[in-house]
Formats: sequence, structure tokens, C-alpha cells
Amino acid sequence: MTTPLTYLSLALVAVGVFFTMVAAVGLIRMPDVYTRAHATSKADTLGTVLTLAGVAVAFQAGVPRIKLLLLAVFMLITSPTATHAITRAAYDQGIEPWTADEEGGD
Repeated sequence: MTTPLTYLSLALVAVGVFFTMVAAVGLIRMPDVYTRAHATSKADTLGTVLTLAGVAVAFQAGVPRIKLLLLAVFMLITSPTATHAITRAAYDQGIEPWTADEEGGD
């Protein structure tokens, strides 16, 4: 028997996978390290947290749900921090941000 919680869990996982795919496309399509970091950190963090929330909803109660929620909090803290460290290292190395003038003609 399918319950509303099952549908909620499937919806959260599906939306999470969608945002993770958006992060992958952003990684491929963006022109420089700064825009790639922005696209992937935002979408990947949201996708991961939504997927973990969907799996947590699938577990009715207990230790696995608590572990999944703690993992989601960990991802919310560490993913933006890692992205900041990567972009700061790129800036310290002197990597210039991409501008529309570099493509010529715009």
C-alpha cells in the first residue's frame, strides 16, 4: 500500500536528483572556476540535502533518520565552506574571472 509519506519521499528524492543534475550541467557549461563553483555548490548542496531528506522520510523513525538528518546538516555546513576555500585559492593564485569581453563581439 502506498502512503502519502511514500509519495513525499519519492518527490524529495526526485527533486534532489534534478538539482544534482543541474549542478553537473553547470559544471560543464560555465566558463570559469568562479561561475562553476557557484553553480555546483548551490545546486549540489540543495540536491544532496533534498535527497537525504527524502530518504529520511522513507525511514519512519529511529537511528537511521537521525543519522541522515545529521548528515544533511554536515553537508549544509561543509559544502559551502569547501566551495569558498576553492574559490579563495583560485583568487589567491591570480585566476581572473571570466568577462563577456573575452569572447569577443559582445
